[in-house]
Amino acid sequence: MVSIRCKMFVKAALERLGLHYTKVELGEAVISEYISTQQHEQLKTVLLKSGLELMEDKKVILVERVKKVIVEMVQYADELPKIKNSEYISKKLNVNYGYLANVFSEITGSTIIHFIIAHKIEKAKELLLYDELTETEIAYKLNYSSVAHLSKQFKMTTGLTTFIL
Repeated sequence: MVSIRCKMFVKAALERLGLHYTKVELGEAVISEYISTQQHEQLKTVLLKSGLELMEDKKVILVERVKKVIVEMVQYADELPKIKNSEYISKKLNVNYGYLANVFSEITGSTIIHFIIAHKIEKAKELLLYDELTETEIAYKLNYSSVAHLSKQFKMTTGLTTFIL
C-alpha cells in the first residue's frame, strides 16, 4: 500500500468483512482478532480484485517492512538519521541487520543499499525540482559527504551526467 486510497480501500474491505483492525499503514494492516480460513480467503479475494495482494510469506513481509522503514526515513523525515543506515534499520525493526540484508537480497535480487540509494536519488530530484536548496544543501540533507559523491550516485542511478535537472 503506497497511497491514502489504498489504505482507505483496505479499511473499507476489512469493515465489509466484519474484521476489526487496530492499524492500517503502508503495507501493513493489524487485525485485532482471530480470522477464520473463510474470512482469510474472502479478504485475499477482495484485495486481489483491486490489484492488491495479501502477503503471507514471512520473508516477503520482512522485506516490505524494511522498504517501509527506508521510504519513511528518506522521503518523509526532515533529516536523515546521523547513524549508519544499517544500525537505524536494525533498531527500527529490532532484527539483526545481517539477516535483514540477506533476506532482502534473496527476495528482491538487490541490496538494501541500492534501495536506499534509489530513494535518496528520487528525493534529490524532488528537492531540486520543488525546493530552493543548493546542491550542497541537498547533499548535506541526504547525508552525502560531498556534492561530488551525490553527483556520482546520481549519474550511476539515472544515467544523467549532471546533477542539475
